[in-house]
Amino acid sequence: MGTDISGFVEHRAQRADEGERDAVWRAAVDLSHLNDTRNYDAFGCLFGVRNFANFRPLAAERGRPLDASEEVRDELDRLAPWPDQAFGTTWITWAELKAVDWDESAELPDSRIHQYRQTSDGLKLVGKASWDPRFAQALNLPQRPSDPPPTWPDGTEWLIGDTLYRSETLRRRDAVRGDGEWKPVWTVMESLASQHGDDNVRLVVWFDN
Repeated sequence: MGTDISGFVEHRAQRADEGERDAVWRAAVDLSHLNDTRNYDAFGCLFGVRNFANFRPLAAERGRPLDASEEVRDELDRLAPWPDQAFGTTWITWAELKAVDWDESAELPDSRIHQYRQTSDGLKLVGKASWDPRFAQALNLPQRPSDPPPTWPDGTEWLIGDTLYRSETLRRRDAVRGDGEWKPVWTVMESLASQHGDDNVRLVVWFDN
């Protein structure tokens, strides 16, 4: 069973007839229209969900904003009877995202060993997993996954048959590529921020299994 993300980009609009004290948040676009990709590295880096890569999450477990838009409130209220359909609820502003150091490394090496094969173009990443039977047998590890999985120093390598196994530490930009699936989300948020201000645009998300 996998984990998927849902949510809304919101912006804070002023009610001109009621004054600035009555600023309200409104949903601008459903996240599913911009990004519906299942990417655990991004989930962990941004929100601390499925954080196999051991990042310091940018915005984990903040819960539903007290001043969430009507659309966010309605959707989370609808899902409330099914906790596995809306967990890890959190939010992050465009101001926070603009300040991210995308070259920052994870706090520990990835708990999944990266697997490479030699090709005519050099080594090619073919997968990564927290447990692999061939790897476990070669290193005389328990023949079943452990919790938490073991980690090794960054850069440690094992050549087993025709597969190179390597322990690696990811950077934020490895998990959330500038030209990847999150680019449409950032583009919309940046555009809204140009009109409403960086602190007045945020992304509210939750996860389901």
